Amino acid sequence: MRRDKVVATAAEALAGVHDGASFAVGGFGLSGIPNVLIQALYDTGVTGIGVVSNNCGVDGGGLGILLTAGRIARVTASYIGDNKEFARQYLNGDIEVELTPQGSLAERLRAGGSGVPAFYTPAGVGTPVADGGLPLRHHPDGTVAVASPPKEVREFDGREYVLERGIRTDFALVRAAKGDRFGNLVFHRSARNFNPLAAMAGRVTVAEVEELTEHIDPDEVHLPGVFVRRVLPLTPEQAADKGIEKRTVTE
Repeated sequence: MRRDKVVATAAEALAGVHDGASFAVGGFGLSGIPNVLIQALYDTGVTGIGVVSNNCGVDGGGLGILLTAGRIARVTASYIGDNKEFARQYLNGDIEVELTPQGSLAERLRAGGSGVPAFYTPAGVGTPVADGGLPLRHHPDGTVAVASPPKEVREFDGREYVLERGIRTDFALVRAAKGDRFGNLVFHRSARNFNPLAAMAGRVTVAEVEELTEHIDPDEVHLPGVFVRRVLPLTPEQAADKGIEKRTVTE
């Protein structure tokens, strides 16, 4: 029997979150980020959390609000970007950061959600990604406190590949353009980015949806409801509240 997964409030959507929990979070920059759930997570007061996301928002926006509040202990991401607070905390030793190639990060999330514990990829072979030595945490004086260990490298058909582990997190927070009561989701254009992959990786996946509908054509579904535990419908105002990371306009 299909179960109605709709929740009435953001607080209900985040039931069970706790200090030290890990979160996969969809979005790319400010495109497709689950703004409402991120704010609700901030409001819970949880701290010491781990985050897996392509990046960590921007200064004062997205995951940046949790970062600035000192709530995040560890980040797995593909880049730091223009987030000066992220860079400051990383270089000062306030936060642990695992940087991983963007494609590898995407596949690690997909693999974890598919029950694949690890996979081989050529991305990173011959670099510190495979050989180890990437700074995970710094001392306050800027020296390396914890470095990444070397990873297994094997040769297949004359080419070397590095072993990457699949990612599973306690929770996943994503945003979709459309969803139904059973958790089937549709994403809009570039907001599709990391959202389906993050949703797959979470043991408890929460989706905020801009439009709740009673029916989605199966051929239109981007992510089936089997991966989604809770659906939070947004108000029209919440759905329209979308930040622009770099605004460019004509004179």
